[in-house]
Amino acid sequence: MRLPLRVCRLCITVLRSFSNGILKRTPLYDFHISQKAKMIDFCNFSMPLHYADQSIIDSHQFVRQHCGLFDVSHMLQASYFTYIHLQQMQVSGKDRVSFLESLTCADIEELPISSGTLSVFLLNSGGILDDTIIMKCKEPYLYIVSNAACSSKIIAHVTEMMTKGVNDGKEINIKVLNHSLLALQGPDAYSVLRAGISSSDIQNFENLFFMESMLIDSLYGLNTPDSDIRLTRCGYTGEDGYEISVPSEIAIPIAEALVRNSSVKPIGLAARDTLRLEAGLCLYGSDISEETTPVEASLSWLISKRRRLCKDPKFPGCSIVTYQLKNRNALKNKRIGLICESGPSARNGTKIFDQSLQLEIGVITSGCFSPTLSKNIAMAYVKSEYCEIDRQLFVQIRQKFYPYTVTKMPFVATKYVRRS
Repeated sequence: MRLPLRVCRLCITVLRSFSNGILKRTPLYDFHISQKAKMIDFCNFSMPLHYADQSIIDSHQFVRQHCGLFDVSHMLQASYFTYIHLQQMQVSGKDRVSFLESLTCADIEELPISSGTLSVFLLNSGGILDDTIIMKCKEPYLYIVSNAACSSKIIAHVTEMMTKGVNDGKEINIKVLNHSLLALQGPDAYSVLRAGISSSDIQNFENLFFMESMLIDSLYGLNTPDSDIRLTRCGYTGEDGYEISVPSEIAIPIAEALVRNSSVKPIGLAARDTLRLEAGLCLYGSDISEETTPVEASLSWLISKRRRLCKDPKFPGCSIVTYQLKNRNALKNKRIGLICESGPSARNGTKIFDQSLQLEIGVITSGCFSPTLSKNIAMAYVKSEYCEIDRQLFVQIRQKFYPYTVTKMPFVATKYVRRS
């Protein structure tokens, strides 16, 4: 079954929305060409939309049933080390944790070693500057990954805040990693990756669970003398899987080793978008932005009880966000999930109306045909009084109205392998 043309066009429209036309290449570009990828511009990178031997729906379903390999090397990877003052030689980790907690709503202090969390960088308005993964590593640093579309502003923002902190006597340094990042996603990811783990790392690998991270010496016998490989058990599809940070010089050999397994196929951005939407995961710039707070975005779970107390270090916009947490009825709009049995898929920007078909109450932020459900699904922001589950709303597409029902997210159950 091939993806409906309307969905293919929707994916291209969404994925191209961040580009300014100046294309860079990831270290895996030649690998994509060898695999006959259809390349498009995404976040100023030439990236694979899909591959010639498989439709977008085929790719989507292969990940749900087996395992897909994604190139996410365009994502920003950085490590936050203690700042080694040349006179005092202080290597304490205290300031790196408080520093990042002053920029995000993450509860890093309470994270176990080698584990991580999804979080968001916030503005003083409470708006979301970017979403990010933060890992509290066994090594003396915090490892983070944030979005390609936001890399320039995040680097500028964090560097500015770091400079202020260092001037105030804080001990912080930033190292932006020049590594490639691959994501191996799907029910076969564990067995595929295990086959490439060395005997010295296998015990730790078998004890790695969702949102946990470790360094390994090599993968499928590949390594470099000066740099380790980092595995993080997480992803953007709702499936079990891993993100693999590798030195760029061995990125293609590792990708080639992975796809030699019949359970693995390279997967492009189009299927990645439908997979993440089924999993109810936000796309920055569409579903979350500087204009939305975590509470409005239905991401209140990102803020722990300790961070809600707004004790130092306070996160930006703390008073606004905590007010919204305590006064949910005061929210003007909120992110919801919508589902529709038939008709065209709703695109970003599509208007939503109440049952009178006269009152505009919201807007679609992401939408697609769900290959797993064989239904149309969407995320939207609507007025808070229209958010109750099973409520029927109407989406206007090309002057016609189609009924959509408010539903819980994720649309498709996630399969993360969590520690008991």
